[in-house]
Amino acid sequence: MAIDKKTVNIHRAYHAHIYFDEKKPRYCKAALRANCRTFCLACRPIPRKIVGPHPCWSCQVSFEAKDFETYLLWLDEHRRGLKVLVHGLSGDVTKDHSDYAYWLGEEVPLNLDDFSDRWRG
Repeated sequence: MAIDKKTVNIHRAYHAHIYFDEKKPRYCKAALRANCRTFCLACRPIPRKIVGPHPCWSCQVSFEAKDFETYLLWLDEHRRGLKVLVHGLSGDVTKDHSDYAYWLGEEVPLNLDDFSDRWRG
C-alpha cells in the first residue's frame, strides 16, 4: 500500500474492519491474533453476524494515531487478500465510514443509510 494524499493520519484513534467470508472464521481469527500479537492492539471478539453498515462478517481492531502508518503498511502486507476498511473515529459514524474511510484491497459498498440512532456518534 502506498500512503497517498487520501490516506492521512488526522484522527487520534482508528478502527480497522477486516472482512471475511462467514465460512472461514478460523482464517480471520488467525489474522486477528497476528494483529494483536504484533502490535498489542485492542481486538474485539469476532461477532458471528453482520454488524452496523458492514455488508459481511468482520473483525475489528482499534489503534491509535501513533501506529497509523506502521500498522497500515503491515496490515496491507499481511492481509492475504482480505478486504479491510480503515476509518478514523471522529464521533460522526457516517463520516467515519465515508469521508474518513480508507480501503486495503477492493472497496466494498457500505450500508450507510442503515445507521440508526444507536450507531450515531
